[in-house]
Amino acid sequence: MKRWMKYIRPYLSYFIIGPICMIVEVLGEIAMPKLLSVIINKGSADPSTLTPALALLIMGIMVITALLMMAGGVGGAYFGAKASVNFAADLRQDLYTKVQSFSFTDIDKISTGSLVTRLTNDVTQLQNFVNMLLRMALRSPGIMICALIMAIFTRPSLAVVLAVTVPCMLLAIFFIIRLGFSRFARVQKKIDGLNNTVQENITNVRVVKSFVREDFETEKFNRANSDLKDTSMKAMRVMIFMQPVNTFFMYATTIAVLWFGGRTVVIDGMPIGDLTFFVNCVTQILSSLMMITMLLMTSSRAMASASRICEVLDTESTLSDRDAAQRDAKVERGEIEFRGVSFRYYKENPEQVLDNINLKIPAGATVGIIGSTGCGKTSLISLIPRLYDADEGEILVDGVNVKDYSLENLRNGIGVVLQKNTLFSGSIAENLRWGDEDASDEELARVAEQAQADKFIRNFPDGYDTLLDQGGTNVSGGQKQRLCIARTLLKKPKIIILDDSTSAVDTATEAQIRRVFREELGGSTKLIIAQRIGSVKDADIIVVMNGGKITGIGNHETLLASNLEYQEIYESQADKKDA
Repeated sequence: MKRWMKYIRPYLSYFIIGPICMIVEVLGEIAMPKLLSVIINKGSADPSTLTPALALLIMGIMVITALLMMAGGVGGAYFGAKASVNFAADLRQDLYTKVQSFSFTDIDKISTGSLVTRLTNDVTQLQNFVNMLLRMALRSPGIMICALIMAIFTRPSLAVVLAVTVPCMLLAIFFIIRLGFSRFARVQKKIDGLNNTVQENITNVRVVKSFVREDFETEKFNRANSDLKDTSMKAMRVMIFMQPVNTFFMYATTIAVLWFGGRTVVIDGMPIGDLTFFVNCVTQILSSLMMITMLLMTSSRAMASASRICEVLDTESTLSDRDAAQRDAKVERGEIEFRGVSFRYYKENPEQVLDNINLKIPAGATVGIIGSTGCGKTSLISLIPRLYDADEGEILVDGVNVKDYSLENLRNGIGVVLQKNTLFSGSIAENLRWGDEDASDEELARVAEQAQADKFIRNFPDGYDTLLDQGGTNVSGGQKQRLCIARTLLKKPKIIILDDSTSAVDTATEAQIRRVFREELGGSTKLIIAQRIGSVKDADIIVVMNGGKITGIGNHETLLASNLEYQEIYESQADKKDA
């Protein structure tokens, strides 16, 4: 409960006023049948005692009671909605903020689809529960208790019927809820699976279509959808079974009360109005129990969702700067050093992606990193801005361990164009300003020109105001790469990392980008991962990697003369060029 008080406290007035309004409705629920019983008793026993004045008085009281009940019901619903919606909004905000602090490793552990489900469906389940709780937590128990007291005072002998049926009903409810809880937890996991399938398909829709795999993906979705449907039906059967059980006990109790009550009316002269009132009390008691049952069923699903939400909130990110020794330090020069660095993505896997890497890169140098697919190039550069942390050894930037920087200062000093280029929905200008939100139009044009993107941007009818689809699907691969490079250049970082970021542009355009890097970005350290020898041959230092290890360091001529892996790459590309 302590955890949830954080989200209750700012809206405590709503959480208090809502139930108070429901109490007004509870009192009206009890008063209305009692007023009706007075009219029935007087009318059936001695009609002369029910004078027009008395009838009008009772009717007036009933009208006022009904109006008060309406006001209480509307107020309870309004403040319940206000409390639950605000509760959910704050919780969702905290969840989103927590996810933003996750490292790549954390996100790998909890799938993207599952995180989406927890931020949406699971929070909605809690919101619905809070809303229902505020409307029913006092109303249903209040009506049940008040009706039970009134029933006992009206005719204690008839109340014995409730002493038999109510415990039996509660026992049945207990077993049903116990069965339902685990099933609702499984439903939420199946929603995760469905979200993962949908997200993967939509994100990669172009690949799906190019390989004509629509039927395969549709079948995969059908399996996930059917799995969710079947699991949901198993959970819903519990809910479906609950209704007839409750109805059975309600009608069985009503029949028993009418049977014994009718005999009491005939033999003991019990007023008919009292019997009517008693039947109303029984109906209210059992109806309240049904509502409490529904609340408990909702709580079982909400508890499953709450557990999943707490799993996210309680996850300690594998990357943090809480212990940063030099929080105010910033990347000033761009010198990089790897000292005995080893790394693997899965700690239980003994095979290392990087093995004992030792490398020193002077500030302002241009470094090419080349090697076969899967040799660890991307893993190597991912450790510099702490997208992952090394298992062994240390990475120094300007002589400071990257773990001793604050994450904000470290990443502000490093510009990364990742292998998978990502653009966001919005205009080209808005996407470029991710590098610097205060950049002027002239600065945008300058970095776009450096990245060889200005020309094609101006060819669009709306120029820099051209709207991009989500993921930048309405521009080509080469255009997307150049926009991502321009966005990174706008940061003016001291370290620039290009992870195979010119693979989709032609060699002439790539040569222009390399020229700009050489002539205009001399103060920045540049790390270029590439598959083509031509992309790195002019670099000050070329690092050759194979099997997670560095197998050669030098310039183009030195490596071509002495390094076997570099020679093989060069010769294979020369053969392709000749062909």
